[in-house]
Amino acid sequence: MKSLLSAPHLTRIAPVLSPSLKPKLLDQVRERIRLKHYSIRTEQAYGDWVRRFVLFHGKRHPADMGAREIEAFLTHLAVVGKVSASTQNQAKSALLFLYREVLGQALPWLDGVEPAKQARRLPVVLTHAEVGALLGRLKGVHALLGRLLYGTGMRLMEGMRLRVKDIEFER
Repeated sequence: MKSLLSAPHLTRIAPVLSPSLKPKLLDQVRERIRLKHYSIRTEQAYGDWVRRFVLFHGKRHPADMGAREIEAFLTHLAVVGKVSASTQNQAKSALLFLYREVLGQALPWLDGVEPAKQARRLPVVLTHAEVGALLGRLKGVHALLGRLLYGTGMRLMEGMRLRVKDIEFER
């Protein structure tokens, strides 16, 4: 009996099945994020920041770069890109994740980098009457979802992805 890989129509895919091939950098980032059970939005944001970092430095691999390149990228975001403090902090977190979790490199010098200062804002809190009025105007599925989000403290995407099997009816 012939091996499946010796079949003429499968010879083209044999290299893909080779365990010696390493996944691409962004695939490694996605895999590690999923392994750590981060949200899909975090996966998308971190993947985008890693891609932008690599493109900013002329498609050099991050393993070949270090402190100077990361600082240059973060400074470029703040000075030229005029991004907000939270955006710069998100980019820094994505790069920290890339180097620590994916590439396995410790970046102790980056821990000391001062995060961009965030504007101080008071949180907006609704009164019981305002919450009641808001939830009272919702109908059907929207009312159920609104009450569920408010009562549990879930995020919107967590509520949207909730399945019947995720609910514990015995409690």
